[in-house]
Amino acid sequence: MRQRRPRQRGLAVVMALLLTTLAVTLVASLFWQQQVQIRALENQRLQMQTRWALQVGLDWARQILRDDALASSVDHAGEAWAAPMREVPLDEFLARDPGAADKGRAVLSASIVDAQARYNLANLAQNGIANAAQIAVFQRLLTFLKLDPALAEATAATIATTQTPAPPDKAGAPAGATQPATQAQLAHTVDLLSVAGFTVATLARVQECVVLLPGPTALNVNTAAPEVLAAQLNLSIAEAGKLVASRAQAYFRDAQEFERRAALSPAAGAISVGSDYFLVNGVVHLDRAALNLQALIYRKKTGNTTVKWVRSY
Repeated sequence: MRQRRPRQRGLAVVMALLLTTLAVTLVASLFWQQQVQIRALENQRLQMQTRWALQVGLDWARQILRDDALASSVDHAGEAWAAPMREVPLDEFLARDPGAADKGRAVLSASIVDAQARYNLANLAQNGIANAAQIAVFQRLLTFLKLDPALAEATAATIATTQTPAPPDKAGAPAGATQPATQAQLAHTVDLLSVAGFTVATLARVQECVVLLPGPTALNVNTAAPEVLAAQLNLSIAEAGKLVASRAQAYFRDAQEFERRAALSPAAGAISVGSDYFLVNGVVHLDRAALNLQALIYRKKTGNTTVKWVRSY
């Protein structure tokens, strides 16, 4: 009996240690799960707040564009919409934990870009039929960017296959090319990666000079880059650069003034001095969260705006 008692006491101590270890493990696991749930809720709150802040930026852009349309039908880089909104503090508008260990900055930045300052890829085809003249324009742009001009025909073919052909009119004759095309698959410039020959590097080179809008549009000569101007008007980069320098001194008030100052023949609707489509870029930094937004806004002549699409990433 004397020999069994020490053994029993030793087993009791071991069992007590095991139970204590198990209890500590269970408690630690519960605390860990609770921390995970708290962190998940915080992440959800941060995502909701960043999306709300980006919506504020989008509403700001729509109001700026509306006021601009009511003031003038001409759009140029000297107007209020072209001035970016840089790192506006959001601390006064967001509910944040002042004692959070990872509390960082809360700022919103947004900018508006004239979409019609870029070459519109929707011009490459109308009603499912490729436009040879516009293919030539895109070929020149690709050449200026030191890219393969053969990509123009491949892009036009892809866009043509994703458009809905225009139905015949009531008299049975084919409808004219003035009917808007319907984009079925290609919606953003990033979708060019589905076109044969386009790579990530190619897209990075061309992305700042092209846009894909819901239908054909004219090029705004008050905001277009020299490469886009040169491609559209079949000029050299040097000639386009002179036009850009000229508009920096005084923007073009109408297409006739542009043609007179540029010594060009009428461009037959290929150019304009105003725009209907604008890209809004926004970014929110909130503590450890960051969210980017890009939206396409269509603005009517009355100033009313419609958001065509929104991408967040």
